Amino acid sequence: MNIFQRFFQGKNRKAWAFLLLAFIGLLIGVGAGLCLGANPMKLSLFLKTLNQKDSDDFLYRIIMTVRLPRVLGALLAGSGLAVSGTIIQSVLNNPLASPNIIGVNAGAGFFVLLASAMFSPSTYLLPISAFFGALFACIIVLLTGALGQMSQLMLVLIGFVVNSIFTAGMNVIMILDPDAYVGSGNFLAGGLSSVTSKAIACPSFFIILGLLLAMFCAKGLNLLNLGADYAKTLGMNVAVSRCAYLFVASILAGAAVSFCGLIGFVGLLVPHGVKLFIGSDNRFVIPASALIGGLFVIVCDLLSRVMFLPYELPVGILLSLIGSPCFLYLMLKNKRNGFKG
Repeated sequence: MNIFQRFFQGKNRKAWAFLLLAFIGLLIGVGAGLCLGANPMKLSLFLKTLNQKDSDDFLYRIIMTVRLPRVLGALLAGSGLAVSGTIIQSVLNNPLASPNIIGVNAGAGFFVLLASAMFSPSTYLLPISAFFGALFACIIVLLTGALGQMSQLMLVLIGFVVNSIFTAGMNVIMILDPDAYVGSGNFLAGGLSSVTSKAIACPSFFIILGLLLAMFCAKGLNLLNLGADYAKTLGMNVAVSRCAYLFVASILAGAAVSFCGLIGFVGLLVPHGVKLFIGSDNRFVIPASALIGGLFVIVCDLLSRVMFLPYELPVGILLSLIGSPCFLYLMLKNKRNGFKG
């Protein structure tokens, strides 16, 4: 039996079945996101309107300029943040780590606002500045934890401190320069209402690149899940590998934050949910997290659009309402299971 046959047999069958269901669910979610909203339309009308390509038609303009960019933005943001969370949890060997918990999102947001205040807007400015902000936050947490030999719980607390510092920095920028970032209120809450095709064009490249790189990192992340000492015995340079994996996580989180704002808890909840069904093999967890993460944000964004009509709730607020109690539950659960405090 060759490697290819082993990859598709045994316990891997369950993971492949989950991936297939996740892909089908994502297609359904995309369809729902495109058809439903303040002006719902049947699938037949949606397909007919899309086929006619009449730029003067009201429904066609809604689909192409509002709903399609918004659904694609939700898909990209959800996938990027979910896979970023998966990587960060493996690198820090911490089940409670995620881009928003350890300050990665806030670091990206701070650098976005700082760049917007200092430079003229450009196509690559926001995603690149967000990447450096996310990477900077990751390095701070990793170095502080390594130098102080911190426990898992202390790493989370360090992340909270880093998050608070960068959040304070964002508030300072907005007070000193209120025009630093147009729509900063929606950016801080985390929303997709102002997403356009132009806004996601550059970040989409970085997110797709990050997802491809994440797949190549899967084997090394599996070794880190077994512990740094065990990984070293197998010849892994743990320090270099951790930096490389955090680099990829920063690409994903930074690119997502650059257009969707400070959306939280996707990188925490999705990896946990995926691992509950298919285990911790990152060869499957990473693609499954990308699919489920995209579906999760699309569904939450759709709910935020229709639950309070004619008003709209930023999807970041809805995700915080869902994620905060889940985070407390996961913290208590991991403490009972021997989480190192």
